[in-house]
Amino acid sequence: MNKQKVVYSGVVILAVALIAALLVALVLYAIGASPLATYKTILTGPLSDMFGVTEVLVRSVPLLLVGLGIAISFRSGILNIGAEGQIQMGVLASTAVALALPGLPKGILLPLALMAGALGGALWGGIAGWLRARLQVNEILSTVMLNYIAAQVHTFLLRGPMLDPNELETGSGTPQSMRLPEAAFLDQIVPGTRLHTGLILALVAAVLVWILLWKTTLGYRMRAAGAGAKAARYAGIPVERYLIVAMLLAGGFAGLAGAVEVTGVHHRAIEGISSGYGFAGIVVALFGMLHPGGIVPSSIFFGILLIGADMTQRSAGVPANMVLVLQGVIILSIVSAQSFLRNPYAQERLLRWLEGLVPAALRPKKGGQP
Repeated sequence: MNKQKVVYSGVVILAVALIAALLVALVLYAIGASPLATYKTILTGPLSDMFGVTEVLVRSVPLLLVGLGIAISFRSGILNIGAEGQIQMGVLASTAVALALPGLPKGILLPLALMAGALGGALWGGIAGWLRARLQVNEILSTVMLNYIAAQVHTFLLRGPMLDPNELETGSGTPQSMRLPEAAFLDQIVPGTRLHTGLILALVAAVLVWILLWKTTLGYRMRAAGAGAKAARYAGIPVERYLIVAMLLAGGFAGLAGAVEVTGVHHRAIEGISSGYGFAGIVVALFGMLHPGGIVPSSIFFGILLIGADMTQRSAGVPANMVLVLQGVIILSIVSAQSFLRNPYAQERLLRWLEGLVPAALRPKKGGQP
């Protein structure tokens, strides 16, 4: 894709995103809220102080990691809708390793916990990849079903084998694991805030994904398989193998996001720890045009939306679920824009319609004659 086409695609998606924002403004107006005040609170409120900025970055870390995995799978021709379950499996695996080896020094235990989380997510994602590659099972169906299974496993373990013994003694029964040993904690970047070194890890991961997809033979073959499976097979690329590899990597990044959440923020496995990051990460990846360079700012933008949603609920009386409405409209707008960009006939019809709006006297005549 040349630079002109990239700019053109960006302009189209930006224009459609603005239309999406207008549609959401109409919904806000319909429920009696001020669109301008709501947007002002969402977009500027989280950035008004250091605490808000750090919270935005904390939210952006799992979004970035999940978005990177989504970009890998989507560009390889397989749709990963199962990041939510992969996050939960990553949380369980990371927590289990950290609690099983509390005596290890931090330099060993923390990397092991993070690697365990990535491995847990990779294995869960690999199941869907194998089902698609070997049995032709639709990955949308399999990943969604795997989300339900992961949620039940997560709930069962936190209410049973992994339940904190203190919860049994006090009788509260809160479904959560024991607190992780401090050797498994990610360090804070800004003292007094929740911002942790997982941010650095996520940014490094973005660079590595860019290198993988655009600077390696493996990445080229994965993108070729996603661009056209039949042509890739004709060129000798084992498409099925790369579908499995893509889902292993996508699940691994989602599992790593779960491990980062448990080691950097909550320090124990709890219910609801995924916070919808698995689904929001899809929006982040699409809004970032499935490129690490776009996913990084996209994750920060959606981090602002998540924090701003809480603020609007408190200050403007707007339901926080309105952010879900905004995300849904953005998904529809981006998908529509991408479909438009892939359809030359639709682009030609739009151009003719726009030309029809110009008065005949002002239109350039054929042959360049005035």
